[in-house]
Amino acid sequence: MWLESKKIVVVGGTTGMGLSAAMAFVREGAQVVVVGRNTESCAVAEKQLDGNGLAMSGDASEPQTAPKAIALCQQIFGGFDGLYHVAGGSGRRFGDGPLHDITLDGWNYTVNLNLTSLMLCNQAAVRAFRAQGGGGAILNMGSVLGSSPSPAYFATHAYAAMKSAVIGFTKSIAAYYATDNIRVNVLAPALVETPMAQRASQDDTIIAFTKTKQPLDGGRIGHPNDLDGAAVYFMSDYSAFTTGQVLTVDGGWSVSEGQIRSDK
Repeated sequence: MWLESKKIVVVGGTTGMGLSAAMAFVREGAQVVVVGRNTESCAVAEKQLDGNGLAMSGDASEPQTAPKAIALCQQIFGGFDGLYHVAGGSGRRFGDGPLHDITLDGWNYTVNLNLTSLMLCNQAAVRAFRAQGGGGAILNMGSVLGSSPSPAYFATHAYAAMKSAVIGFTKSIAAYYATDNIRVNVLAPALVETPMAQRASQDDTIIAFTKTKQPLDGGRIGHPNDLDGAAVYFMSDYSAFTTGQVLTVDGGWSVSEGQIRSDK
């Protein structure tokens, strides 16, 4: 198994891509602590981890959440080998959108949700890895919108800025902590079926666009488990010589034109 004896914390791990990855980690031999904001989703997630995981309720943008999750992993499972930071999301309903419409509240909310939370969790992981010695792995969740915009249907400029910043932040800390044998990488998905994607997944026009923008496998929205293999790789020793990289798992989004419907 790829992750035998690994101890991993998944922040944003009680639903969607995070939970799917946590379950894959367990299947590959890991023990996991998953963190989510909703206590009900935490209870459901813990049952699905089949005795090899614990769920903890917490807000990733609060400074104490990640250190608490890492300490729990160390205390209960006897170590800490990897952090997968999935937490984040759209600030659209809080005021994100095209630049001329963005509110300051929308901007600040999106920064806090997507970048402040990631910084705090990465910081806690780096501190724990350095205290333990021996290195470790961090995997951060990006988005194709950080490098491959789609203005017709996905114009949330604060979100795009944050996901672009995830790449710059990750590369910077990957370079700095490489001598500590701490690996830091990014997964960048396109449109995936998650709670955040409900607006798009329920819009026939956007679905038609997605079929041409993500043409692999017949053209479809991604499934959370489409990212599991890549996440397992980055948490495993097979990626021991890989850091500062961005792997785009997007069904062809970044290399496809996408057909926009024109109703005249």
